[in-house]
Amino acid sequence: MLTPIAYGLAIVLVVLVLFIGLRFLLAPQASATGYGVPAKENGDSAYLTIKGLRDFTYGVLGAVLLAFASAHAVGWYMLVVAILPLGDTLIVLRHGGSKAVAFGVHFATAVAVLISAALMFAV
Repeated sequence: MLTPIAYGLAIVLVVLVLFIGLRFLLAPQASATGYGVPAKENGDSAYLTIKGLRDFTYGVLGAVLLAFASAHAVGWYMLVVAILPLGDTLIVLRHGGSKAVAFGVHFATAVAVLISAALMFAV
């Protein structure tokens, strides 16, 4: 019973990270606003592209681990990847973004990823 829940949550999280990465690559300005810190219209879009590539790459890595590695390896991946949404929480707060986005999106994501890690270690 625990195995389908553990893998199901991990798959959902990986798909969401892939989506976020693609969104930052295809619609960077709108994605930055949704992230919680809007980008300047004439700012350096390279940083938005970097974020998109980073997130997409983490999503691909997660998908590969889910397909070819053990639950224990996926658990370690999730544990390490939880650093990203925790960092995103701090970035949004530090740069004047909404507390609702910081905690309701980024911190909540970190909690979900940590739950996923715990479930994968328990399988």
